[in-house]
Amino acid sequence: MHTSHCSSSHCERREIEEAVTQVALHSREVGFEASSMLLRGNVVLSIPHEGRPAAGPAGPSHTHASVRAFTTRGRGAQSVVQAVAVREHTTAYQHSGADVDNNRALSGLDWSQDRPQGWQSQGHAHDGMTRETLRAIDAHQARLWSDIRREAKLDAETEPLLASFLHTNVLAHQSLAKALSHLLASKMQSRTLLGTQLMRLIFDAYQEEPSILEACMADMEAAKERDPACDKYTQCILYFKGFQAIQCQRIAHWLWKKDRKMLAIALQSRVSEVLHVDIHPAAKLGSGVLIDHATGVVIGETAVVGNNVSMLHHVTLGGSGTGKGVRHPTIGDGALLGAGVSVLGPIRVGAGTKVGAGSVVVKELPDYCVAVGVPARIIKQLQIRREPSIDMDQCDDFILDYVI
Repeated sequence: MHTSHCSSSHCERREIEEAVTQVALHSREVGFEASSMLLRGNVVLSIPHEGRPAAGPAGPSHTHASVRAFTTRGRGAQSVVQAVAVREHTTAYQHSGADVDNNRALSGLDWSQDRPQGWQSQGHAHDGMTRETLRAIDAHQARLWSDIRREAKLDAETEPLLASFLHTNVLAHQSLAKALSHLLASKMQSRTLLGTQLMRLIFDAYQEEPSILEACMADMEAAKERDPACDKYTQCILYFKGFQAIQCQRIAHWLWKKDRKMLAIALQSRVSEVLHVDIHPAAKLGSGVLIDHATGVVIGETAVVGNNVSMLHHVTLGGSGTGKGVRHPTIGDGALLGAGVSVLGPIRVGAGTKVGAGSVVVKELPDYCVAVGVPARIIKQLQIRREPSIDMDQCDDFILDYVI
């Protein structure tokens, strides 16, 4: 009897997954409407890929799950499509107010309702940018999104095991902003930070402050141009945790500036837990930032990172002292920090400066120099003013010229 029960449960789960795939791929209202069903609360809705068992944002377990089904009719001769969600049974969840919200979300999230009081959908009007700048950002997003979709379609055709994953995270969305909102929310959601709430929050940030999306696109371009292991934009947005950590920090920084500091800290904590990258929400990051490999990177509260900076894993921009003022370093534009570099205290690393792997910087470094050691010392002043963050060469300039 036990074996028969397990077999029945398996078949039921497959039927659920197939229905969800139909919603994601064939619904006329794709994008957030499909995504909301994938993310709402503890919803578990993905097709297994890469040989893993079926699992969704809420985790891998389908044990003791209940099924809720809703129907929506298409236009004309379109057949009825079932939108199915699986929700785990937990005592705390059943006795919370989340049931009402989840049930409403299963038939599709309405982004025009339930906004915070005073919220109005005004597109890019909140960021103080000129219309020309906003049009340029939109054009850049459209071009980049077209390339990303083309890459995702090709990947789905050549690797069928990833097809549902690519449809869920890329092809089911209408823009880069919506796709990133879904992707980051699904990565960062927990029982405290619900997926649909995060997805809406991230999208609101992109709408209210389009410079966040502009910086995100510059980060994406930086990864594609500077990392020889990055062949595609999809590779960067879907799999590079350094890129994902930076984008989450940009959202957390937006929250911090709006004095929603506890939520910003909660998001930072979740990013640290999931991606092993710890960047304080108050830290200021420029655009075109690359954090390669990213594991173990720590950037403190009052740190400032300039534009077009590159750094590798285990870099620390750490504080010194217990005061409330500036305690962390400032990294100039175009600087390169090698693996394991520690920069400590309220000092400045100059623009275009290269710091060798494993160095500990405790004194200021001027622009366009090469420093290495513990403590770091300047071994060369660059005559040609170039940004070492672009070529990512971590060996050149560290060997001094000598004559035998």
